[in-house]
Amino acid sequence: MGVTVGIDIGGTKIGGGVVDDSGQVREETKAETPAANAADIADAVVAMVRDLATRHTVEAVGVGAAGFVDADRSTVLFAPNLAWRDEPLRERVESRVGVPVVVENDANAAAWGEFRYGGGHDVDDMVLLTVGTGLGGGIVLDGELVRGAHGVGGEVGHLRVVPDGHRCGCGNKGCWEQYASGSALVREARSLARSGSPQAARIVELAGGDPEEVDGEHVTQAADDGDAAARELLEDLGRWLGEGIATLAAVLDPAAVVVGGGVASAGDLLLEPARQAFARQLTGRGHRPVLEIRPATLGNQAGIVGAADLARRR
Repeated sequence: MGVTVGIDIGGTKIGGGVVDDSGQVREETKAETPAANAADIADAVVAMVRDLATRHTVEAVGVGAAGFVDADRSTVLFAPNLAWRDEPLRERVESRVGVPVVVENDANAAAWGEFRYGGGHDVDDMVLLTVGTGLGGGIVLDGELVRGAHGVGGEVGHLRVVPDGHRCGCGNKGCWEQYASGSALVREARSLARSGSPQAARIVELAGGDPEEVDGEHVTQAADDGDAAARELLEDLGRWLGEGIATLAAVLDPAAVVVGGGVASAGDLLLEPARQAFARQLTGRGHRPVLEIRPATLGNQAGIVGAADLARRR
């Protein structure tokens, strides 16, 4: 029986894997992303697929791309961190690998992977939030991926939550990801560290004594060790996350919100404050079913598994 290949293209790494029809990754591989040249990115994907095809019978390829993908799942319209502008990625890859190719937004692919085989496998309506450098998202309603009229729906991280707030990389001010992301956590942690407050002592120690080297892993480690300031920083992030989820619930009414991404490794130190903030802000609280806020389960394989499954379904 044949398998499908899932490719997950990020700003620095390309991950690839051979995925069977039960969602299991049989083989996984990685490469650097040649971010500055669109043709080089396609070359890297083709090389990865061809290599995997020497050991597996590949029937189709799904590509998760960090950018806006058109409604036909063929062209990357725009990517903020890669050299894609109206890039016919499906055509570039499909013409050279000899099997059907599907291109999907990377967060959508990850959401589909978690829906099919991960944290949302038991519900029909879910939202995936990936709390990493930014805040990514994907939406599944009634068992179908929500892509919008033009293929670029689901960009929940760019909901505007603070008028005239922090400037976002998208160009607007006050986007949700400016308050509920790894970048937001690092910004606040470094601000505390620069202040010279003794509260930040453990975080700065983990960063080698340099406030400018503080990152999310230092905050999480300090919080795991019981550091009060680090836990407060994660609680603040969780509050922003939970309040935004309450807004999503008012619009979408999902059964579950699955939270993944690097910052989600903090577990309940992040998720429990999110659940509490969500419960305080939910419209109609006390008179409606309440969604579950759950951890993602597929980790870094979510995009690979989801992209491969989308290719299989096509």
